[in-house]
Amino acid sequence: MIRPYRETDRDDVYDICVRTGASGADATGLYSRDALLPDIFAGPYVDYAPDLAFMVDTGERVAGYVVAVADTAAFVDWYERERLAWFADRYPVAGVTPDEADMIENGLQPRRMLIPEVQDYPAHLHIDLLPELQGQGFGRQLIRMLITELHDRGVPGVHLTMPPDNPSARAFYDRLGFRELPSSTAEAPVLGLATDAVV
Repeated sequence: MIRPYRETDRDDVYDICVRTGASGADATGLYSRDALLPDIFAGPYVDYAPDLAFMVDTGERVAGYVVAVADTAAFVDWYERERLAWFADRYPVAGVTPDEADMIENGLQPRRMLIPEVQDYPAHLHIDLLPELQGQGFGRQLIRMLITELHDRGVPGVHLTMPPDNPSARAFYDRLGFRELPSSTAEAPVLGLATDAVV
């Protein structure tokens, strides 16, 4: 079933983020700390906006989620005030591989999320499902629940940035009606969806 996030879901959310963190494949062991990816792409979201996090609960564990913020600029402000110093202390760049240093930079540069061209899509999201849940409609249900909540709050649209080397994810977003948005700052494709869309 799909339900709102609970604080007790945090370990499962972190595990899912790692196990899907290499463009949909398992990123376990890819970095010196497995928590790096979820400390960037999951933990801050459930801390800042737990009411915009929805879980796929199998009855035994959480095996998929969508997390989001309604206002990216406000989230960036919060992150810089409340999380950036903690992250910088936890993840020094010195002594790590170039790939890990690049990933750490994502956590050190929250303003990378401020994309001028997406003002009509102020919310943004991250969605991950373990392989055993993929292709069963759970992703669509998660997106539908999220955009309904955002629409009810008066948020006009949501966007995401995705790695270009994940064609199955791109096909999923295309089926839901996401369209590619112009971007002068993001290095990866930026996709947007209006919250009055039917998915």
